[in-house]
Amino acid sequence: MALADVRESRTIRFDTGEVTGALGDSVTVLPIVVALGALTPMSLSHVLVAFGLFQVVWGVAYGLPLSVEPMKALAALAIAGALSYGELVAAGLVAGAVLLLAGRTSAISSVERYVGEPVVRGVQLAVALLLAQTGVELGLGNLALAALAVALTLGVAAAGRPRAATLVVLGVGGAMAAATAGVPTPQLPALGVFPAGGPALTLGAVEGATAQLAMTVGNAAVATSLLCSDLFDADVSADDLSTSMGVMTLLSVPFGGLPMCHGSGGLAGKYAFGARTGGANVVLGALYVVAALFAGVVLAFPMALLGVLLVLVAAQLARSAVRTESLALTVLVGLVGVATNVGVAFVVGVVLWLGASRLGVAGTADR
Repeated sequence: MALADVRESRTIRFDTGEVTGALGDSVTVLPIVVALGALTPMSLSHVLVAFGLFQVVWGVAYGLPLSVEPMKALAALAIAGALSYGELVAAGLVAGAVLLLAGRTSAISSVERYVGEPVVRGVQLAVALLLAQTGVELGLGNLALAALAVALTLGVAAAGRPRAATLVVLGVGGAMAAATAGVPTPQLPALGVFPAGGPALTLGAVEGATAQLAMTVGNAAVATSLLCSDLFDADVSADDLSTSMGVMTLLSVPFGGLPMCHGSGGLAGKYAFGARTGGANVVLGALYVVAALFAGVVLAFPMALLGVLLVLVAAQLARSAVRTESLALTVLVGLVGVATNVGVAFVVGVVLWLGASRLGVAGTADR
C-alpha cells in the first residue's frame, strides 16, 4: 500500500491514550540520547530537535504512532568509545544512503534472506553487552547513586509499572542535575552544518554501518512492517520504512542529529501505553523540542544514574536478542562482537549462517 493510502486511512487523534502513548517511545530513547550528550561531543539540543521534528513528520505522514529511535548499534559503539563522533556521523550517512537506495529499489526482502535472523539477533546481543559494560563502569563511579537508581527501578516495578522505571530515574537525575547546575536559560540550538564536527570515514565507521544495517533491516524495517499489520491492520511495507529511515537520517545527521530508525520496540511501547494514531508522535515531538530548550542540564546529569539506565536499555535489547531461531549462533555472534567488534561479528555470523543453511542445519538462506 502506498504511503498516501496509509495516511488517508488513518485519522490522527489527540486524547489521553495518545498522550500517555507518547511516553512509550521515550523509555529507551532518552537514556541513549542523554548518554551521547554527556559522553560525546554530540549536541543534545540538536539531537532532540531532530527527534521532535521527525516524530511529527512520520506521525502525520503515516497516521500511525511509528517510533523514531536512535540507531542503537551506532549509538552504543559511540557511547562505549568504539566509534569517535566523526566516525558516528560517517557511519550514519553511509547507513542512511544505503537504506534510501534499498527502499527505493525494493531490495530489503532480498538482503534479509542472506543475513539470517540469528545473525541480526547476535548483533543485537553484542550491542546490549557493550551498553551493559559501559553502564556498569559508570555505575561503579558512584555506588550510592547507582544503588538509588536500582532501588527506584525495583520500587516502580513492584508498583506494577516497570516501563515507567526509566522515566522515574530520568526525572530524579534531571532534578539532581538542575539542583547542581541550575536550570539553564531556554535556548534553541544554532543552525549550522555538522555543528559538532564533520564525518570521518574509516574502516571502523564502515563496520559500524554494516552492523547497524543488519539490525535495521531485520528489526526496524521488516519487524516494524509486521507489527503495523498486527497492531493496527495497516499495510506499511518494509521498503517504505527503509526509505523514510534513509531520508530522516540523511537530513538530520548533517545538522547535528543522530542516525535514526523506526524501531519495532518503540512502536510496541507506544501501543502498550495507549497510542493508536499519529497523534502520539505530535505530542512527543513537541515534548522533545521543549526539552531541547533546556538541554544544557545534561552536562550535570549524574553518571552513575545514567549507568543504571544504560543497563536497563541493554536488558531490554538482550531480551529481544535471545528470541532467536538459533541461540548458539546468536550468542556466538554477540560474544565475538564484544571480543572484537560488531563488524567482525556480523561477517562471522553471516558466513556461519550461510554455511549452516547450505548444510540444512539452520533452515534455508531463502527465509
